[in-house]
Amino acid sequence: MNILIVCPSVIPAKMYGGTERVIWYLGKELTKMGHKVTFLVAQGSYCDFASVIYFESKKSLSEQIPPSTDIVHFHIQPSEPIAKPYVVTIHGNCNDFSEFDTNSIFVSKNHAARFGSDSFVHNGLDWDDYGRPNLSSKRHYFHFLGKAAWSVKNVKGAIDIIKSTHEEKLHVLGGYRLNMKMGFRFTLSPRVHFKGMVGGAEKNMLLAGSKGLIFPVRWHEPFGLALTESLYFGCPVFGTPYGSLPEIITPEVGFLSTNSVEIVNEIKNVDRYSRVMCHEYAVDVFNSKKMAESYIEKYLKVLNGEQLNPVSPKLVEKQMVKLLDWK
Repeated sequence: MNILIVCPSVIPAKMYGGTERVIWYLGKELTKMGHKVTFLVAQGSYCDFASVIYFESKKSLSEQIPPSTDIVHFHIQPSEPIAKPYVVTIHGNCNDFSEFDTNSIFVSKNHAARFGSDSFVHNGLDWDDYGRPNLSSKRHYFHFLGKAAWSVKNVKGAIDIIKSTHEEKLHVLGGYRLNMKMGFRFTLSPRVHFKGMVGGAEKNMLLAGSKGLIFPVRWHEPFGLALTESLYFGCPVFGTPYGSLPEIITPEVGFLSTNSVEIVNEIKNVDRYSRVMCHEYAVDVFNSKKMAESYIEKYLKVLNGEQLNPVSPKLVEKQMVKLLDWK
């Protein structure tokens, strides 16, 4: 099968790049399966296992699809009719009643259900690229992982949790001590360390030294690579029961609550969570091979003339508050 993966970003991901990381590993797995993969991506991209063509702003999307393509996998909403068979992965949230394409694929069961759909594929990663973590090492801090400038990620909640303990420390991966985007946030606590936007080996090293992920998000998280990456390094997850979290975080690998006091009390018992179980769960369930196999099933349905959704997915219920409950 000739598969074109379309994303208006630079690959490979160098720092944060969740979507870019997912499509990289998807393409890699599809290639291993014997398919021919081409990326239609932004200038500056490169790839050693698949062909790369660059977006041309003066051309329509249809003009940039190679004639030999069997199916197109969009990671953006196409704004024009596409003659070739195609699917569209929806990675984010919206809070209006816009209609999505009938061949849309969401990234978790909860994500799909919020748009009246049952079409989803969990994100997967190639764990071979992450190295083998030492699951028996001494660990000295917890971590937060995400874009701290986004209020929905609730880094303030994570900081408050740590400050409510007697001596625990927090490493913030994805933010800075001084942040003007959130009005004005300056964290004084010496027990909170800001690492900025980290990626690659540096991020992996920090995750490998952590006791657990503090993730009290205040929105419906579509998927959350921070969850599966942390689990891979043996880190249980302490977060809120919103979006995909109850679907991904079972009681064996984490604890979910909207109450900060309950989370503070639970992280005191972090040692009762098995690092090995967290690691093996991530490896077995959220790997890129499993993701690619699931997408192949979607591709074949579309190539067989089926639609992935009987009607165009759209938001079932509009969220009337900016931030979900947290206390």
